[in-house]
Amino acid sequence: MTEALTIGDFSKMTHLSVKTLHHYHEVGLLKPAEVDRHTGYRYYSPEQVPTAQVIRRLRDLEMPVTDVKAVLAASDAATRNALIAEHLDRLETQLARTQGAVESLRRLLQRPETERSVGHRSVPAVPAVGIQEVVDRADVLAWWQGALGELHAIVGAQNLPTTGPAGGLFAGDLYQHDRGQATVFIPVGDTVHPIGRVVPLVVPAAELAIAVHQGSLADVDITYGALGSYATTHEISVEGPLREYYVHDLYDTPNPDEWETEIGWPIFRADATTAPRAGR
Repeated sequence: MTEALTIGDFSKMTHLSVKTLHHYHEVGLLKPAEVDRHTGYRYYSPEQVPTAQVIRRLRDLEMPVTDVKAVLAASDAATRNALIAEHLDRLETQLARTQGAVESLRRLLQRPETERSVGHRSVPAVPAVGIQEVVDRADVLAWWQGALGELHAIVGAQNLPTTGPAGGLFAGDLYQHDRGQATVFIPVGDTVHPIGRVVPLVVPAAELAIAVHQGSLADVDITYGALGSYATTHEISVEGPLREYYVHDLYDTPNPDEWETEIGWPIFRADATTAPRAGR
């Protein structure tokens, strides 16, 4: 074999450790040009250096080994570039999620400790147009965004008069067991023509403890925490879906700082009297 490179020299040339090269050989990602059948020594060729450099950069971008194999096996540049672009899109999504989590943590640490106002409300049953499905908690945000957008489109297309803000119902299983029933709805005052997963429904009456969440929903768990603490401390919490009313949301203003969401926690009220329900 001409110009055979020992695994040590190849490691120094490519900045891939010997241990990593062994692993890449075992998983079939980068096989040596030759393996001495008597000693088991691995030898590489200079022509493999560019391939190793590409592999190292793709792995630095956390591309899975199977995807790296697909890139290296691509028959043309367009296919190869499409695979890389798809992975970069995933990285950008993960980066945006990480940045959002960092910003939320900073806001939490900098938030002054103030007591959150909690009110009680008797909510009557209301007819609405809605989407109701069992979803995984990991998918609930994407599902919620898509379902709410679909509802607004149907309300507009059918020219339905709205009687209150859009809202959501979320079963306890969704939080406790990472999978449960979720519902988004828009109260309407006219007949709904079902289309696909969009159906007419009645949002049930409930007794709720209500707290207002101002701003982005990225840190809505802070309001949930305060509201749940209030309900359990006062021993009035009962089983039932948690509620959200989107009094001002993306469909009113693109500025998250101006969003206003009412969070409802189901409670028992011995003094239940009718109070103003959520509305614009």
